[in-house]
Amino acid sequence: MTRPYATDEQYERWFMAECCRCGRHRHKAGTWPDGYVCRTCSDRAVRTRGTCPGCGEDRALPGLRPGDRAAICTTCAGFAQTFDCSRCGFEGKLLGGRLCERCTLADRLTALLDDGTGRLRPALVPLFDLLVTMDKPGSGLAWLDMRRGQLGNASQLLRRLGLGEIPLTHDAFHKLQPWRAASHLEELLMGCGILPAADKHLCSFQRWLPGHLADIPGPEHAKSIRLFATWHVLPRLRARAERSHITPSIRRFASEQIKYATGFLLWLGERNTTLASCGQVDVDAWFAENPEHARTRLRGFLNWAVQGRHCPRSLAIPAMKISRRSALSEDERLAALGRLLTDAEIPMRLRVAGIIVLLYAQPLSHVVRLAVDDAVHDGDTMLLRLGEPPSPVPAPVAALLLEHLATRANMNTATNPASRWLFPGRRTGQPLGSNHLSALLNQAGIPIAAARGAAIRQQLLELPAPVVADALGYHNKTTSRLRNETGGTWSRYAPGDHTRSPAGWVPRGTSDS
Repeated sequence: MTRPYATDEQYERWFMAECCRCGRHRHKAGTWPDGYVCRTCSDRAVRTRGTCPGCGEDRALPGLRPGDRAAICTTCAGFAQTFDCSRCGFEGKLLGGRLCERCTLADRLTALLDDGTGRLRPALVPLFDLLVTMDKPGSGLAWLDMRRGQLGNASQLLRRLGLGEIPLTHDAFHKLQPWRAASHLEELLMGCGILPAADKHLCSFQRWLPGHLADIPGPEHAKSIRLFATWHVLPRLRARAERSHITPSIRRFASEQIKYATGFLLWLGERNTTLASCGQVDVDAWFAENPEHARTRLRGFLNWAVQGRHCPRSLAIPAMKISRRSALSEDERLAALGRLLTDAEIPMRLRVAGIIVLLYAQPLSHVVRLAVDDAVHDGDTMLLRLGEPPSPVPAPVAALLLEHLATRANMNTATNPASRWLFPGRRTGQPLGSNHLSALLNQAGIPIAAARGAAIRQQLLELPAPVVADALGYHNKTTSRLRNETGGTWSRYAPGDHTRSPAGWVPRGTSDS
């Protein structure tokens, strides 16, 4: 005879109650000295740690003291149950009523990274150590359980990695799906030294390219695009990665070059011609039909095709137009600076990043690559290393910068507790994405391109172009061109040692008081 299901009334009486902590009618997670508690409040309480005001011991503080409702330990609160892990003795949230989150994570990883002999695959021991020692093991468990589409999740990728089905090479990870889970795992392997370091945007492009090539109709078109990517786009990306780093805009430009080249070949096919037989009239017609953005992206492909004799060498590529972006007025720049300095509603990292743009005319791709070591303390003075010499930081900005350094966000991923980035990202060992930061600043009312333009022009009105170039990390030709556009008078300046910062100089718009 089968056991009858509980009626709605019985289920309500047995499993539901009003939580003594939050007051909501929820499923019971336990009965504590102060009453029934829901799962959300239970998890939050057992993760609260500190010095118990009752006994003075440093431990978990899930209880509440009558009267002032201060968090106290289980002993002082009179709990009948304990929250000690049966394996390591750590007091905290227990899974299955027996093991803490860290021991549970260790067991899960041991099973996933088993090489088939009942032990960890030796090459993956650094990955195991990295994940088990993360600050919040609960985040690691959530990552293992997170679904990444029908093709698999992190747990399945780790299992295949443990069995040796996935070679420990970047090329192998570029072919894996789902690509987001594979990309995150690849960064973890780089973070613990199993895979050699590689630029994440270069990896992203190499992961995207095969899929794009497979979708191109016609083998001749696919062959042309593969040659263009292999001999023009990828060498430039690799050279940039070796020289410094690839920014999101460079990665986007590279993929758009491939996309517009593909579109141009398909457009030629609609005109019953090919790349080898196209003429000047075809090129002029395409340039006339498309905006300047598209023309800029196609120009690299056409130059490569002409130089490699994939198309007639007599083709003339139309010249590129240089766009002039508008900049904030000086009053608008100062108003934005004042708001970032005083508005506590804006997140701290956005205030600091926006001020660096408004004061020092830095592109966000450079801002996110700043390290904590670039904020230099020199006695009572703070300097920011953007070029040589480091730029002085006014006192109000220095106070914000110090507060940001003490409370940096995104420090709880697997390797980020030791992150040296000034703006850590959520991805392992990576800084915050410049595109994401730009979107957040635009939402906060700081137009990045216009703010940067206003800042560099104001600097050039106050200092010679070579001095600005050295101090802010610009090229001399760039600052000279901007100085001429601005109408600056610093075409000539006195000879001497210009490597030191001018005495008492601070960026305009701030003061030391």
